[in-house]
Amino acid sequence: MPRFAANLTMLFPELPFMDRFGAAKDAGFDGVEVLFPYDESAQAMRDQLAIHGLTFVLQNTPPPNWAGGDRGFAAIPGREERFRRDFDRGLRFAEVLKPLHLHVMAGITDHPEARATFVANLRWAAARAPKRRLTIEPINPHDMPGYFLADFDLAAAILDEVAAPNVALQFDAYHAHRITGDLMAAWAAHGRRAAHVQIAGFPGRHEPAGGDIDYPSFFARLDADGYRGWVSAEYRPRGTTAEGLDWLARQA
Repeated sequence: MPRFAANLTMLFPELPFMDRFGAAKDAGFDGVEVLFPYDESAQAMRDQLAIHGLTFVLQNTPPPNWAGGDRGFAAIPGREERFRRDFDRGLRFAEVLKPLHLHVMAGITDHPEARATFVANLRWAAARAPKRRLTIEPINPHDMPGYFLADFDLAAAILDEVAAPNVALQFDAYHAHRITGDLMAAWAAHGRRAAHVQIAGFPGRHEPAGGDIDYPSFFARLDADGYRGWVSAEYRPRGTTAEGLDWLARQA
């Protein structure tokens, strides 16, 4: 059975941020991820991880202004300097938080040089942080219109072109199902590249249970394929987070 982590940006929103670490542990999670930790104290978060015996699985590289702000710069021509500056800021946080993965966001662009820019920036980042595992994630155009990386075949081609051992796929099951209409086929085609998996129910991006995705079958497929990474719950709870955690209890 997969190891489950809680996305503390989305789960336990009813609690103050620093209280979410303990709540995640009490709920049965052994790992956590935070999309953009940059408005909090890195050391305070590190203390919470240590107190509760949690693994810090993933953070996104900046920008930190997620509410209506930019969705990354890695694929945007002319923003290379901003990308590098923000990437270094992410590395400074990572030195304290020690995430297993750093997600590099491509950004919103349809520029004809976007792919070449993304490849060049990923190569630079991989060399800049050779001991860090970087990930790229296809995000569906329904939830994020205009996001450059909205296709799994494109992600695979970019990973091949970058050809860096520390850059891998971040496979979000919700996005995969919305993009392709067939989560299991998307995993069969691209799962071997995945270093990290995220889950949410479809179509509402709520709890991963009772929707169009058969998560018990997906988890069994991960096991059968030998996936040994984390599976992060990245969804919007319908009510309080604790009220919707029956799906996790069933995995015990």
